Amino acid sequence: MTYRHAAVRDDYADLASGAVLHSAPGFPAFPVRLASEMFQRAMELRGDGRATVWDPCCGSGYLLTVIGLLHRRRISAVLASDIDPAAVGIAERNLGLLTQAGLAARAAHLSEQAERWGRASYTAAAEAAHRIAAALTADGGDLPHAVHQADVFDADRLRQTLGGRRPDVVITDVPYGEQTSWHGPNGADGVAGMLSTLGSVLDENAVIAVAVRGRKAPRADRLRTCATFKIGTRTVALLRPQP
Repeated sequence: MTYRHAAVRDDYADLASGAVLHSAPGFPAFPVRLASEMFQRAMELRGDGRATVWDPCCGSGYLLTVIGLLHRRRISAVLASDIDPAAVGIAERNLGLLTQAGLAARAAHLSEQAERWGRASYTAAAEAAHRIAAALTADGGDLPHAVHQADVFDADRLRQTLGGRRPDVVITDVPYGEQTSWHGPNGADGVAGMLSTLGSVLDENAVIAVAVRGRKAPRADRLRTCATFKIGTRTVALLRPQP
């Protein structure tokens, strides 16, 4: 399957995990081009207007931060949640890079590291932070965001996390059981359990874009599959709650 929206292989070096954006062992990154393609396909289904975007298995927040930086003009707010408190902590740092203050602090820290250690990689990352900040300003400025700890299988907790907000697009990369795995008392329910829970808390006009490893597209009760596509080793399903 070829890319339909992110058709041009752009240079995403400024968004590399571990440079400006924070990384940590056990929290894998996600292909930037595929993230952009998933979001744009979801928005194609969702329709006109700006969207509130939610990642309920956010991990380090890398996927959501990348989407926020690439598509600021089309997003009104981003929400992140994860059951793992360590993930929530890293996600807060990454989503903080959706603001000028966060990017300025990150650039200053990287410049200090460059001066202290004399490493060109820190200087290059500081320069990248400034470029990202300039692009963010041009695209609309700071992006409102929130990060919460929540079990994706707990519908009541998810409703509390959303606090009345209605996500238009849910986009997530689920645990593969390699670097990451499902947690919580209902972790054995896996992708199908997650999707069923999401179907119970979302409005019927919401779109879910979920990436899984392998060739089998995920399905679940309360959701209808609108489209699927495969790129590399991942299959992406686009689903909507049943009316």
